[in-house]
Amino acid sequence: MKWEIVGTSLFSSKIAIENYRRDIVPSFKGQYEHSIDAKGRVAFPAKLRKSLSPDAQERFTIVRGQEPCLYLYPEDEWQNVEKKLSQINNFTKKGRLAKRNFLRYAEDVSLDKQNRVALPSDLTEYAEINGKAVFLGMGEYIEVWDPAKLEEADAALDDGAFEEIFEQVMSDEPENDGV
Repeated sequence: MKWEIVGTSLFSSKIAIENYRRDIVPSFKGQYEHSIDAKGRVAFPAKLRKSLSPDAQERFTIVRGQEPCLYLYPEDEWQNVEKKLSQINNFTKKGRLAKRNFLRYAEDVSLDKQNRVALPSDLTEYAEINGKAVFLGMGEYIEVWDPAKLEEADAALDDGAFEEIFEQVMSDEPENDGV
């Protein structure tokens, strides 16, 4: 629902502007590299923090990614993921396997007073994150990569293949995941 200014009083204008701002959902974008300290904590990028919804309250759920990376979901976005997961049929083997292998590695984390996030050691082992972490804004969530692993993934994709994939996923045509 979008609002526009229709009144002339200061009060009605302020309400309309605030309602319009609530409809604008900030998205995570960009790439940021930070060092991980000896306790597994890493500074959460300031630009990504600015895109956090107040509803997230600087709390996240972190899970294994589909590639050798981690997915970091703000709390409010994680609620949307849980809604989708709740629709999976638990009476099918595929449904149980999908939920089991996604949720078993999910952990709740939050920013500390220095705006750092502690990366769970079992998850960093899975993603082979050592010493440094790259945060990639992915719209509604954030990917966390080891810089070398991200470089490998990037090197495996040439410009022509990227163009084809981008065109495919951005078009209105049915998606074929057999890239």
